[in-house]
Amino acid sequence: MTKQINFQLDPSQYRHWRVEYEGAVARLIMDVDENGGLFEGYELKLNSYDLGVDIELADIVQRMRFEHPEVGAVVMQSGKEKVFCAGANIRMLGGAEHAHKVNFCKFTNETRNTFEVAGVESGQHYLASVKGACAGGGYELALACDEIYMTDDSSTSVALPEVPLLAVLPGTGGLTRVTDKRKVRRDLADVFCCVEEGVKGKRAKQWGLVDEVIANSKFDDFVSERATQIANDAKADKSPKGIKLNPIERALHDDGSLIYSSVEVAIDRAGKTATIMISGPDDEAPSSIEALHTLGDQSWVLRLARELDDAILHLRFNALEVGVLIFKTQGNPDLVASHEALILENRSNDWLCNEITLYWKRVLKRIDITSRSLVALVENGSCFTGVLAELLFAVDRSYMMEGDFEEDNRHIASIKLTDANFGPFPMSNDITRLQTRFLGAPEMVDAAEEQKGETLEAFDADELGLVTFAFDDVDWEDEVRIFLEERASFSPDAMTGMEANLRFAGPETMETRIFGRLTAWQNWIFQRPNAVGEDGALQRYGTGKRGKYDMRRV
Repeated sequence: MTKQINFQLDPSQYRHWRVEYEGAVARLIMDVDENGGLFEGYELKLNSYDLGVDIELADIVQRMRFEHPEVGAVVMQSGKEKVFCAGANIRMLGGAEHAHKVNFCKFTNETRNTFEVAGVESGQHYLASVKGACAGGGYELALACDEIYMTDDSSTSVALPEVPLLAVLPGTGGLTRVTDKRKVRRDLADVFCCVEEGVKGKRAKQWGLVDEVIANSKFDDFVSERATQIANDAKADKSPKGIKLNPIERALHDDGSLIYSSVEVAIDRAGKTATIMISGPDDEAPSSIEALHTLGDQSWVLRLARELDDAILHLRFNALEVGVLIFKTQGNPDLVASHEALILENRSNDWLCNEITLYWKRVLKRIDITSRSLVALVENGSCFTGVLAELLFAVDRSYMMEGDFEEDNRHIASIKLTDANFGPFPMSNDITRLQTRFLGAPEMVDAAEEQKGETLEAFDADELGLVTFAFDDVDWEDEVRIFLEERASFSPDAMTGMEANLRFAGPETMETRIFGRLTAWQNWIFQRPNAVGEDGALQRYGTGKRGKYDMRRV
């Protein structure tokens, strides 16, 4: 699967989902086009999905936040008879390269997480309306919703049949959400995950797998009434007008480089690196909230978030040979701070400021869990301020120029901390990147907070522990070059394992378990012959023969 994958969509391009708006209630209807697979070689039968289906869902969830803030309840339902969703397409999984399966599971997890928290964060509550078979990834879609309603008939059930059928695990958080979110008893969860046909009716509610089981004759009315109630409670006396998310303008060159308005990505294939240059704003911040709304998706803070998000996804899926991502910035730190301040100071009383803040939280989390070595270079002329300074604490190492550099007329390299670095953008472990960085020395976070708004050059940044190393004009070029060459020479598997372990110190949450424990096991199992070998379960699925297993436990 070497096809270039594009994550930019317009609603007119949707093939698998429909959205119907009824005031504060939206109906999100999954009606997958069997012949609309992202790649050749499989049909998306029974509302099964591949990455293309999930790219559409991610786009819808994003647009719902920005274009339809009036929506308070989103009913997720099927557009097909007797099936809600059969989960990830088995033929796609059986034929995909391991790297694609891993990235597919990760992106799908990120999408689930986004709509799972939409109720708490944005007052948009997702409700699963289940009619028909709801299996595997289909049940994982439902699990990420706030509530699950199931009709009581002979053809409707919920199931996680991956273990008995495919010799793999639910790859997008299913096991974790069953135990941690729905609090299903461990022994009952064990039974549930080993029953191919799943669980129906009253037993599903008794075990906590769904919230309500309703007679078929009353089901549609119940879902409509419940959705209206939730929407009215969430959006009472609120009717904000959304903004349109227009297509992102970018140029993709033959060498893989990308150019956006505020982001440039340069790929060095020989060195196995990609340099992500972020440009600060050219103009003053909008003068008011009204001016911000008028700018819409062209405000620098939102435009940059969208461009950076797209660039990270592009590199994940389309530049697998790139092992190191290098973050740089250039611009006026004071302008960055002023644009950011308008958003953060008004996020509690303006829906758009809130959504931009939440979007940046998601983008930074996407960077956190990207399986590449991450490094930041704080050079002269940089603008690692506030939310952009978060990149310094997301990366594995950071290097900073110290003092004057010959024939370099840019302003001296500096860092500026703001309110952005002390709360609005927590990691998946629910604490900030600085708190994670200084887990063993919390007083360092307090010391850093005392320097908010100050221009911190290399000596001060080093003293505060904000960078890994600072080098002068004599050593800078050689030290950075040696590090990048060394990093690119290490085993990518060892690097991914090491980095994923080191990045998430501190508290464990459902989200860290999904991305850490479950995804790690899933990725490992997807390489085992029991699943993907010639006689493995994924290869034999649908042939009438069960997989042939190596029965040794390892």
